[in-house]
Amino acid sequence: MAKKGSQNTAKGKDGAEKQPGRLKQIGMVAKVVHQQSPRSIPLAALVAVVILAAFVGIGVWTGSWILWPLTGLPIAFLVGFIIFTRSAQRVQYKLLDGRLGAGMAILDNMRGNWVVEPGVAANKQMDVVHRVVGRPGVILVGEGDPNRLRPLIAAEKKRVARVAYDTPIYDMKVGNGEDQVPISKLQRALVKLPRNLDKAGTAELNYRLKALPPKMQMPKGPLPKGGKLPKGLRGQMGG
Repeated sequence: MAKKGSQNTAKGKDGAEKQPGRLKQIGMVAKVVHQQSPRSIPLAALVAVVILAAFVGIGVWTGSWILWPLTGLPIAFLVGFIIFTRSAQRVQYKLLDGRLGAGMAILDNMRGNWVVEPGVAANKQMDVVHRVVGRPGVILVGEGDPNRLRPLIAAEKKRVARVAYDTPIYDMKVGNGEDQVPISKLQRALVKLPRNLDKAGTAELNYRLKALPPKMQMPKGPLPKGGKLPKGLRGQMGG
């Protein structure tokens, strides 16, 4: 009975699983970062302490004992937190690199006016193509063997062109080989693309793409653990 009660406390009134609070998420991230990069958290703390000490020193030198330390405290915390989040991002890329679904995990956490449609094309070998729509136009992102992805992307590009008209259609392959985009640079590569559409044009393009009949479903099979981000690491991505 006690076990059953403890399980119920993790669920909301509608039976859905409760999401961990902000502090708990940060704690989860810190645990993962410490396991993968033990020096990152001490470095962030050291930088914060040095910055605060500098402001305290200025306060002693100028005689403003309260003003300078109070000014330095939020600055020190902010700089330390930025270093911590950068470390968390590097750990995130490390955990995802080379795993099935890594590209989709990165795309799914992009901020801004991006619409991601996972698995618009795939084959039995688990090579998969995702479709991203944003201000640049349409971007087809492939994960898997580059040679097998080539016909998949070409077929999907031809299908999208039926409704995209003169909208640019880009393609990228995730990986560390030649003519591939590493996981750590995927979001940056999308953001660097030229802005060919305004918000209204992007919305209209999405509307036309939804009219396309579904080509296929994602291949059935288990997604490896690395395919999804740890809860605390989700939402850390910019773009």
